[in-house]
Amino acid sequence: MATESGVDRGKLSRLAERERAAFAERHPRSAAAYGRADHLFGRVPMTWMNKTAAGFPVYLRTARGNRLTDLDGNEFIDFCLGDTGAMAGHSPAAVVAAVTRRLGELGGATTMLPTEDAAVVGAELASRFGLPFWSFALTATDANRWAIRLLRAVTGRPKVLVNSYCYHGSVDESLIVVGPGGHGRSREGNVGAPVDVTETSRVAEFNDLAMLERELAHGDVAAVLMEPALTNIGIVLPEPGYLTGVRELTRKYGTYLINDETHTFSAGPGGATRFWDLAPDVLTIGKAIGGGVPVGAYGLSAELADALTGRADLDLVDMGGVGGTLAGNPVSMAATRATLEEVLTEGAFATMITTASAFADGIQKIISAYGVPWSVSRLGARVEYRFADPAPRNGTESAASADAELEDFLHVYLASRGVLLTPFHNMALMCPATTLDDVARHHEIFDEALSELTGSQRSWPVRR
Repeated sequence: MATESGVDRGKLSRLAERERAAFAERHPRSAAAYGRADHLFGRVPMTWMNKTAAGFPVYLRTARGNRLTDLDGNEFIDFCLGDTGAMAGHSPAAVVAAVTRRLGELGGATTMLPTEDAAVVGAELASRFGLPFWSFALTATDANRWAIRLLRAVTGRPKVLVNSYCYHGSVDESLIVVGPGGHGRSREGNVGAPVDVTETSRVAEFNDLAMLERELAHGDVAAVLMEPALTNIGIVLPEPGYLTGVRELTRKYGTYLINDETHTFSAGPGGATRFWDLAPDVLTIGKAIGGGVPVGAYGLSAELADALTGRADLDLVDMGGVGGTLAGNPVSMAATRATLEEVLTEGAFATMITTASAFADGIQKIISAYGVPWSVSRLGARVEYRFADPAPRNGTESAASADAELEDFLHVYLASRGVLLTPFHNMALMCPATTLDDVARHHEIFDEALSELTGSQRSWPVRR
């Protein structure tokens, strides 16, 4: 019997069991390595690595460009790319050279001293995103945390507003969703919250200006922290006029606006901020700008920077709660400079976005051919297929449209045939090394999977 996702659940279950068995046969060394990792919490370096459709993770051996190999010698076309962290591709030559020179020739991984690279990176980020002053972290999560502290200080207001089912790393204030009656509640699975999240945060649905204004009208929100498009719950694009309305409402209620561009950087060289001509007070970003080396950054408007530096009561130098010993270190600054100057350039983005357009168009053709009620969303070099049509317009709708069993089946089906997607959803990201042949290979396998699921004749041309 077909469900809302348009597939027969019994057939899906049988095919998924077959694919998991085939995956285990194909990856015995990865399975053995996982079994030996007795002293890792959850048997993995980070517990989220247990989000795998096959029951155990693939263990990495080598990575270059958009290709990975595992311990068993299997090669993969990588559309996950470290969930955006490797948007520049794995180990791009310019980044490898810059990091090697810093460590091997010049020396100094951590010194607590500035390098000229940092000033160059700040100027490049200012040119791309339009915010004149920049500071660095090791992750976008830290950049968000520090930005929130700064804005609470400068406004004297206690709360932060986020969108339901947003993603801003492990920021405590972001783990809130819209619950029954349109009121905020703690997100499912929130681990060890220091206080009830409704004490620190307010929440509104993405694309809902009326709900946003209702929450801002309380007058206690220091900042709206948002992605210009939701990404980690599946891509949810802004409706016409929405982002303009957000900016107008934040100004009306004296609230600062933070754009988190960590994932939406896929929109182009200046992210969604340049693409949609946005004007945030703060912009946070991480992952991709370091070419795979840990880095985060936040940019401030001139007005905000002046307001902060004029405050003698704020400890911005020592123990005020903003900063980190390893932040802005010489290695991360060298890697970020190389990534921005030589890898994720205007030309590279043009190619990546063209490739992503071909990916999205092909997926839409396959979905239409099989008549399943799915949809495709694209944000620059990032593409997502969803088990809902039309595509969800906010985070709550997006979460409700999830189909974990179907998603896992597609992921293990693709992985067993040499293609990786982001394990948390159906995201495919293009890097400068991704080719149209790589896209065609994904589509060939995706088409084969739908043919088996639906019992229909294949629609995509099979390469011989």
